[in-house]
Amino acid sequence: MKKFGLLVVGGIAAIVLLNTIGPMIGLLISVALLYFIIRQFLKTKSTGGKIGFGIIGFILFMSTIQHVPALIGVAAAYVLYLVYKKWNNSKLTSSKKDNDPFMNFEKQWNELKS
Repeated sequence: MKKFGLLVVGGIAAIVLLNTIGPMIGLLISVALLYFIIRQFLKTKSTGGKIGFGIIGFILFMSTIQHVPALIGVAAAYVLYLVYKKWNNSKLTSSKKDNDPFMNFEKQWNELKS
């Protein structure tokens, strides 16, 4: 039942991630462009250049704000990572329990005592 829950949560996270790939790429591009515009704004000495870079920076900032829902996709990617990690962890713990000699000893000892 635990595996089924992980499968459902992982499936939902994968669907959300696939739906938000476009906005995530848009957010990445707009943040990168905004970073370079801010750097150019700080480097320039002329007032006209600062006004031009300020206007372009404002437009890119609005584009970045438009793509903020892509953070849901980032959260979905993180949830998908946690599901993957938990899925593999449960496989390792179940195989460890089967091969653990001390667990077999405890079972046999309890059988002898009863």
